[in-house]
Amino acid sequence: MADIVVLGAGLGGTLVSFELIDQMRPGDRLTLIGQSGAYQFVPSNPWVAVGWRKREDVEVDLTEVARRMKIRLLTMGARRVHPAEKRVELENGESVSYDYLVIATGPDLAFDEIAGFGPDAHTQSICQTGHAEKAHVAFEAFCRNPGPLVVGAVQGASCFGPAYEFALILETELRRRRLRDRVPMTFVTAEPYIGHLGLDGVGDTKGLLESEFRQRHIKWITNARVTAVTSAKMMVDEIALGGSVQASHEVPFTYAMLLPAFRGVPAIRGVEGLVNPRGFVLVDEYQRNPTFPEIFAIGVCVAIPPTGATPVPVGVPKTGFMIESMVTAVAHNIGALLKGAPVSARPTWNAVCLADFGDGGVAFIAQPQIPPRNVNWAAKGAWVHLAKVGFEKYFLRKIRSGESEPFYERFLLDQLNIHKLKEPQIDETPHA
Repeated sequence: MADIVVLGAGLGGTLVSFELIDQMRPGDRLTLIGQSGAYQFVPSNPWVAVGWRKREDVEVDLTEVARRMKIRLLTMGARRVHPAEKRVELENGESVSYDYLVIATGPDLAFDEIAGFGPDAHTQSICQTGHAEKAHVAFEAFCRNPGPLVVGAVQGASCFGPAYEFALILETELRRRRLRDRVPMTFVTAEPYIGHLGLDGVGDTKGLLESEFRQRHIKWITNARVTAVTSAKMMVDEIALGGSVQASHEVPFTYAMLLPAFRGVPAIRGVEGLVNPRGFVLVDEYQRNPTFPEIFAIGVCVAIPPTGATPVPVGVPKTGFMIESMVTAVAHNIGALLKGAPVSARPTWNAVCLADFGDGGVAFIAQPQIPPRNVNWAAKGAWVHLAKVGFEKYFLRKIRSGESEPFYERFLLDQLNIHKLKEPQIDETPHA
């Protein structure tokens, strides 16, 4: 009999729990530790922030799902992982021992690294559904008294897609409200160019996104290092290749949302041999920690080096597609160990993304995610929005039912069919 503990009840942690059930032997026990009993579909947070979705539309109560699947769900969160003792210390002072541990915590949001930054200061966030709800309240107030608007991602960020989505969804909503002509928009990003995405671009994401910004009259600042934020201004240094300050900007705003840098959560940060200096978990090709081989990691908490040097630090995103491949590899590797076999499953680390713009969007496929690639493709069209709406409905149904099938890769590759995309003749609004 083995005790398997999954730390983190987000995308990776929930899915790996579902897939582990099929790998476990009679008598093995599975514990899922989260900070609450609610699963949030984070890709829908931009819609929550403009009022196109409500919290109840994008959340799933895991309590009944876990009970039905015979998963012990603990919702008090973890204080510290003690790898040498093979235990997780909980926030209530109790501990859970493990034979195998899967770390799927997601990131700690480093708002405190910039003065005046974050949802408890002067900027909004869409990283969590609670943040997105607060951003929606602020957006409604903004619409009553519109002014300059800033969206983007700060130095050290590794998740850029949602920033582009939110900028363009906001632009779409402002046009619908007949307010766009009163709102100057600026996109501020640490990326070396528009469409870099932390991946050195995918297909022609540079051209596609620059074109979209020009068409929608959105200005941009790249190689941006945000130094401080006040209630009405953002101080931004534009950094040259050698690291010198090429230009300094004081960007005015009435509403701002910038994605933060990520770091490892406090429960694992600083654990020698487990994490890098930033607190991300070190793993081998099997998603297994080299120092503590009974520990695996998946998702945003995994350490991945950047694609190359940039004037301002830019991290590598861990997309949903990539995370699902990690999930399947970890579940099969733990299953093999339970049966006395060696680990052999490797994740694909491919990327397939749907970036919604409210009235269209951009899709891209990167195989593998880190260049050079075998497939390097991007395209835009109204069909992308429809595909994202459909995927949201599918994925939430999957979580509610406890399905373990790693459907993401097959669906997006087979149905999009890479180079044979056709736009569906359907008119559906984001409110549907």
